[in-house]
Amino acid sequence: MKTPVNPFIISGRMTPDYFCDRVEESARLIKSVTNGNNLVVISPRRMGKTGLIRFCYEKTAIKSHYHTFFIDILHTSSLRELTFLLGRAIYETLLSRGQKAAQGFIHTLKSLSGSFRMDPVSGMPSFNLELGDINHPEYTLEEIFKYLEQADKPCIVAIDEFQQIAKYPEKNIEALLRTHIQQCTNSRFIFAGSERHMMQEMFLSAARPFYHSADMLELRAIVPEAYVPFVTGHFHKRHRVIQAEDVQKVYDLFRGHTYYMQKTFNEAFADTPEGAECSIDTIRTAINNIMAANDTLFREILSNIPEKQKVLLYAIARDGEAERITSSAFVKRHRLTSASSVQSAIAKLLEKDIVTEINKVYAVTDKLFSLWINKLYGEPFQL
Repeated sequence: MKTPVNPFIISGRMTPDYFCDRVEESARLIKSVTNGNNLVVISPRRMGKTGLIRFCYEKTAIKSHYHTFFIDILHTSSLRELTFLLGRAIYETLLSRGQKAAQGFIHTLKSLSGSFRMDPVSGMPSFNLELGDINHPEYTLEEIFKYLEQADKPCIVAIDEFQQIAKYPEKNIEALLRTHIQQCTNSRFIFAGSERHMMQEMFLSAARPFYHSADMLELRAIVPEAYVPFVTGHFHKRHRVIQAEDVQKVYDLFRGHTYYMQKTFNEAFADTPEGAECSIDTIRTAINNIMAANDTLFREILSNIPEKQKVLLYAIARDGEAERITSSAFVKRHRLTSASSVQSAIAKLLEKDIVTEINKVYAVTDKLFSLWINKLYGEPFQL
């Protein structure tokens, strides 16, 4: 892999030089799946779940001995979509490793045999199926698991935003998947999710099919002791300067949120000429540019939030981290209607994953959205 122009990579594959820390988390993930266990990875969205999983997939302990597959089901709304994405991911991954492997998978999907079309150049069936081609997703899913069970190498399947299956209209999806996974001895599964309360309910409640079926890994912010020298070091290697205290200010502003810190330094690095110093003004401009780029999206999110929920959202955004939100002090300070209205509003905000709760402390899930809300109402961020 060539040395990237900008060391603060925000998408695609990363080599170890450009992947910050996560030493313990990587070791834990690899140990779990290579020792025959499934793993649950929980963290706020854009905290680095996907990057961690893909980074571990490139490690020799996994890459040399396993087929690895990854799907993100955040935007799915049915078992049919899940089945479609899983089938496509497996086919495309296998095809990149040779036609024989992909052909073997195609032959397993008997329920879709009439839907495949031949690529006139390669002579291979191409996975250009439409969602509507999957008429019996239960059967197709069973065939996919049959392939995983008979694959020539053990498989690791990562499903990102796994909590989404609890929102599907079909009944007993969790039980169906649990049955297939339990019977699949040739594969290990990584269930990643950003809605903490839903993921914990799915895997820690005795009433749910996935109860205690996997190890648990909660991904928290990279500590500043690792992230600050990571940033200053990459600036230095490319003959630029950035002050450690300025990096710390960005870390504190985003509360260690990986994606937005990385995005900020990606922008700031691009605006710092070789031989120059990245000033606090350059960093501030980078953050304002990122907020401006998300302005339309954030306005659309706000437009779909009812007024009572919106008022509470603003209050939590102003506090940054809000505690005792039903107390008279909190209600009075933010001019809210009542404790009961706060209770009903917070339930909806948590359900939509707009607000996150950890140990009775509430915060806006998307840290940039929180800054944008405050700026919109006359309280711009300070560095």
